[in-house]
Amino acid sequence: MAITAQEVNKLRQMTGAGMMDCKKALTEAEGDFEKAVDILRKKGQKVSASRADRETKEGVAVAKVVNNGTKGILLTLTCETDFVAKNEEFGAFANTLLDLAVEKGATSIEGILALPFDSITVAEKITEMTGKIGEKLEISHFEIVEAESVVSYIHSNGKLGVLVGLTNTSGTDVEEAGKDVAMQIAAMNPVALDKDGVDASMVEREIEVGKEQARAEGKPEEMLEKIAMGKLAKFYKENTLLSQSFVKDNNKTIAQYLDSVSKGMTVSAFKRVSIG
Repeated sequence: MAITAQEVNKLRQMTGAGMMDCKKALTEAEGDFEKAVDILRKKGQKVSASRADRETKEGVAVAKVVNNGTKGILLTLTCETDFVAKNEEFGAFANTLLDLAVEKGATSIEGILALPFDSITVAEKITEMTGKIGEKLEISHFEIVEAESVVSYIHSNGKLGVLVGLTNTSGTDVEEAGKDVAMQIAAMNPVALDKDGVDASMVEREIEVGKEQARAEGKPEEMLEKIAMGKLAKFYKENTLLSQSFVKDNNKTIAQYLDSVSKGMTVSAFKRVSIG
């Protein structure tokens, strides 16, 4: 049967697929739009499966703060190439997924994938987009921070995002201070908020490394533990957020900087995600 240009355009508007793909699908479906949509989705599933082992090292990070500034949500949508990552449609899709996650109260990537998206699920929509774009797409990170005040930050490259939760703000406008701390986290990549948050296995490893370094320098065996603990203290200072020197003023730690903004203010939680 003959397929008109109007019908092809209608299917294209419905699915976002290419003109020739829409024409072929409608021809195969003998003009049945629902069948044509299924054919296009199946094509997407085939493309998705064939690219399942591909790495997605490009993409965008998007963030949103809601609930009167007390909840931050951070999501990354990844793809295979920088060309796709910089496409406006790709960025818009990432923000649509973020808005949907916020609206429906999703708490995990699995939860987002199961959400309805028009007449299908988010997972099926991603498969459909994979078929359209020809690259593997996936939601790689989804993080939530809830606190008295939450500030978000997306780095200029669009591939790194941070959420910072602040407490004891005493009603202070924390946007500037929060951005400062978020930029610190982006640049310095702390392993934890403070020494209590450092994983025990990491602490053990740092102590053992410290001992071996001291031993290699010929230090007495009875001094190794003390030397290693000193190196551990330095590790905490350099790698835990509140103890790090503030990059804008090395005379202050992050803890001291926040206290100077508002007495007692501190970070209660943070999340940092990076693509690639």
